[in-house]
Amino acid sequence: MKPTTFLASVTAAALLVLGIAGTGTAQSQTPGVTAAPAAVSAAAAPTAGCGKAPTLSSGAHTIQSSGQNRSYILRVPANYDSNRPYRLVFGFHWRGGTANDVDSGGTDGYNWSYYGLRRLADGANNGTIFVAPQGFDNGWANNNGQDVTLVDDLTRQLEAGLCVDSTQLFAAGFSYGGAMSYALACARPTVFRAVAVYAGANLSGCAGGTQPIAYMGLHGLRDNVLPIASGRSLRDTFVRNNGCTAQNPPEPANGSLTHIVTTYSGCRAGYPVVWAAFDGAGHDPGPIDGSTGDGWRTWTSGEVWKFFSQFDSSTPPTPTPTAQRLVGQQSGRCVDINNSTTTNGTQAQLWDCNGAAGQQWTYTAGKQLTIYGNKCLDASGKGTANGTAVVIWDCNGQTNQQWTVNSNGTITGVQSGLCLDATGVATANGTKIQLWSCSGGSNQQWRLQS
Repeated sequence: MKPTTFLASVTAAALLVLGIAGTGTAQSQTPGVTAAPAAVSAAAAPTAGCGKAPTLSSGAHTIQSSGQNRSYILRVPANYDSNRPYRLVFGFHWRGGTANDVDSGGTDGYNWSYYGLRRLADGANNGTIFVAPQGFDNGWANNNGQDVTLVDDLTRQLEAGLCVDSTQLFAAGFSYGGAMSYALACARPTVFRAVAVYAGANLSGCAGGTQPIAYMGLHGLRDNVLPIASGRSLRDTFVRNNGCTAQNPPEPANGSLTHIVTTYSGCRAGYPVVWAAFDGAGHDPGPIDGSTGDGWRTWTSGEVWKFFSQFDSSTPPTPTPTAQRLVGQQSGRCVDINNSTTTNGTQAQLWDCNGAAGQQWTYTAGKQLTIYGNKCLDASGKGTANGTAVVIWDCNGQTNQQWTVNSNGTITGVQSGLCLDATGVATANGTKIQLWSCSGGSNQQWRLQS
């Protein structure tokens, strides 16, 4: 069986999370039941930790993130080879659960470690590093995007200290952990190759949520904590983003104690969407067919492992970022480069949205906000003080040209940690854009929109 803390925490959490669960309605079309996926794999992209003695080992660790001390548990393969790029899987706990519950497998032990994926990875030549972060208050509220930032910080630390294949990052989580995996699918689709969401809902936010990522959702028909409609809604986000053919996939009959796995048709190459619906005991990541019980002998581990491990033999497609307007929440005006000039050092401003080239921003996988194809939004002079002008400059890959788009609408400079700000809380045309300490004000809230 799964950890004893699991069922107790789910029961206690039911009323807490049910009220905020999202809902959605599946769209109709001819359903199709999944077949084994074709291989969609990647030429390994080794990280800085390759070819060096590892600086991290299995066990409990801490990391500073957003000015706070965070913890996580790392599981490095016993036969770790620093010259081999490894797949990296993040495992997120449920509400009331812990990183240790995910890593240890609870009363099921090794067989249920990381939702059973660790056992399957070991059986497939042990090519996977696993990490289980710990959420604040044993949850993943992702306030001000802090949990997504934690994942960013962890990824950098792990890629620097171990040999990771940066094209092979995955996330899996149950309940609140599923919500966190969904938040990463929305916010980091060019960082993570695929996610698996067990019985999730939109509880951790969805900053971005417009680009494709390989997505698998698993949900119980009789889930009494997060209704299956919430899982369908998350799934449909990526049915749309991945260009899949809309359909109403088959689901098992109530009382059948079976499951049906559907792979959507028509999806962009390399961006499958899989939906696994089951009839079982309720809110559960480990249902067993023919039973209202659960445990490590569940079918879910094999299905998720099959989904993740298909991405192993050819270069994955890279989504082409699209140019969008960057609109101020307070002003309703666009971040604009006056007269669409291309001169280095021109300060960004607010202006009525008009579709001009000087208002077309592209947020890249490298966290740059580019314009005209070769200019980047830049903290002038690498400044980190309040009032630093935000300008355009030739893209150079430096951290003063990197920006984090947060779930609360703010955009923070990677180098400075300061927020993109409309000067003086003004809303008029010509208001200059600067860096300023994050205050949560609407003059520091932005949205990228087509």
